[in-house]
Amino acid sequence: MSELERVSVGGLNVAKVLYDFVVAEALPGTGIEAGAFWQGLDRIIHRFAPVNRALLKRRDALQAQIDDWYRGRRGKPLDVAAQKAFLEEIGYLVPEGPAFKVDTANVDEEIATVAGPQLVVPISNARYALNAANARWGSLYDALYGSDAIPRDGAAAPGKSYNPERGKRVIAWVRSFLDEAVPLSSGSHAGVRAYAIKNGSLAAMRTDGTTVALAEPQKLRGYRGSPDAPAAVRVEGASSTLPSLARSTRRTTLSAPCVAS
Repeated sequence: MSELERVSVGGLNVAKVLYDFVVAEALPGTGIEAGAFWQGLDRIIHRFAPVNRALLKRRDALQAQIDDWYRGRRGKPLDVAAQKAFLEEIGYLVPEGPAFKVDTANVDEEIATVAGPQLVVPISNARYALNAANARWGSLYDALYGSDAIPRDGAAAPGKSYNPERGKRVIAWVRSFLDEAVPLSSGSHAGVRAYAIKNGSLAAMRTDGTTVALAEPQKLRGYRGSPDAPAAVRVEGASSTLPSLARSTRRTTLSAPCVAS
């Protein structure tokens, strides 16, 4: 892999692709000046880089001691008490401290309150970023079908091909879950044949020909595809974002290339 072109900013040596992204795309609209951003990042990196280097050195030393200990006991049965005593002696295990609580402010909603996986990929590699975004789309039906949340015995046992009985139980489980998490204004999701977006709200079309909305219409967060036949619908449940009526949810965090101090 060729060396990335870099830009000198204060005391930092920043990959140009990252510099251009921050200045041209990330900062506009935030109210943060580029100079202030790089100065702040400069202070953070130069403050904590030495600490990180010391921690990494300590980690390497501990690993070397542990490796030597295991080599010296090669062929001997495991002695848990001796192992624990050794780890305490070298400082790998330390006495449990008093209870504590950590509180933070100004944390992005995606990290602080939205449930879902967080994935970090380099923005300098378009293929990685695309794969990461696509990986966040998953099927609740598929996940349930392959897990033991649905009993795997009897008529519902999975096999080499699709098991219709297991499929029915998966669908029933999901519909019941949706009734609890994102209930309709009346009736059950079990009687819904399709979903659509009408006038900015979710419309559930039932098998009897009637249409109902969510009990709390404001829970609709977005959709993917055509409003008349969305491929995915995102709604927010009582306490978290749910992979509900659709096939998916997506939460991807893109990281930046290396910044050198």
